[in-house]
Amino acid sequence: MKKQGLLVIISGPSGSGKGTIVGELTKKENFSLSISATTRAPRPYEENGVHYFFRTKEEFEEMIAHQELLEWAEFCGNCYGTPRAYVTEQLQKGQNVILEIEVQGALQIKKLYPEGVLIFLVPPNLEELGRRLTNRGTEDEETINRRIHRAIEEMELVQKYDYVVINDTVEQATEDILDIVHAETMKCSRNQEIQKVFKGEI
Repeated sequence: MKKQGLLVIISGPSGSGKGTIVGELTKKENFSLSISATTRAPRPYEENGVHYFFRTKEEFEEMIAHQELLEWAEFCGNCYGTPRAYVTEQLQKGQNVILEIEVQGALQIKKLYPEGVLIFLVPPNLEELGRRLTNRGTEDEETINRRIHRAIEEMELVQKYDYVVINDTVEQATEDILDIVHAETMKCSRNQEIQKVFKGEI
């Protein structure tokens, strides 16, 4: 009997290393990344359909109207959303699906999928966050300061998450998340069919 995959929702401030960590996780077997739709312009290295589905504001509004998104949120003037069809299909195949989304969207998803696992990724401290944002070289000082302020606001919602992972090194943070996923798959609530196996019903 094929078990349904685990929905792993990863949030964290811009500059916390979400993209890097998710990239490491998707190299592992049985992990699929849910690609978000967004109205923001692509960065130089980003490809449509690989990093995001880049959509105009009008196209995004049509997706909302047709209920094609599990959740959506506006952040720093841009909209982000999770396409519904891909997530459902992968979970049914037994794949662990990773959602890399903002806090607002993550909490919306948790209402739809209470069994989903919410993980909040953070840098060791605010100074390190500022350094990472500056070294990225993609935004001006005003935007960086706005993102740092947003990070402080988001930290107020950490208690609504299941786990917090400190991203001091990519290797350790990745291992920490893999440990969380492994432990979650062994929860009794996710393995109720084992009773049927021993009863000879499966």
